[in-house]
Amino acid sequence: MRLGAETDAATGQKTTHEPRPPWFPVVNAPSGTNRESRRPGPFRVVLTGGPGGGKTTAADLFRREIGNRVIIVPEAATLLFSGGFPRPVEADAARSAQGAIYHVQRNLEDVQAHQYPERVLLCDRGTVDGGAYWPEGPEDFYASVGSTYEGELDRYDAVIFFETAACGGHGFESENRFRNESQQEAIDLDARLRALWMNHPRFTLIPHTVSFFRKMTIGLGILENLVAQLPHRSD
Repeated sequence: MRLGAETDAATGQKTTHEPRPPWFPVVNAPSGTNRESRRPGPFRVVLTGGPGGGKTTAADLFRREIGNRVIIVPEAATLLFSGGFPRPVEADAARSAQGAIYHVQRNLEDVQAHQYPERVLLCDRGTVDGGAYWPEGPEDFYASVGSTYEGELDRYDAVIFFETAACGGHGFESENRFRNESQQEAIDLDARLRALWMNHPRFTLIPHTVSFFRKMTIGLGILENLVAQLPHRSD
């Protein structure tokens, strides 16, 4: 594999590095984030991404690996749809559905935070996601629920984004039977979600790879390393 060359700013000498493969994760480095100044309660890590990205599988595998250091917050939309809640496409009805999903997701997180104050909350999607589904766009969504984009983003301490398998140019199957997006719809949704989450100071993108095992291994490694670095909160 061809190596690239860079000049070290301090020494002026050439250094070589191996180009990142397409499946290599992209990470936003936290620049001096003072975690103690943030909201009280347990740390919240979001697993999100387009349909068929593998986030739900990753959450379950991670729970099995890490054990009682984490607690999963299930995806609100799946809970509602699996219980018979309609999944409308008409704009007015879609707004009502997304409003319900937002409030259920937020309250699920708060319930788990109160019940397990010493554990890391591993959230299967987060409240920011609703902006990608709202007919009038994200700004109108956050205003409609009495919040702001910045306020919702700040609810979470880290974001792990699993790119949809649809971006690989092949057919994809979501592990969630309540997801019915086409391949192009999945790609478009993935892009909208990424645009919303990528501004988080601790955002990690795990790109699609033809090897699902490799993708899960990378994701689990990042999650394990992240949790290992997080101190317990007692406030």
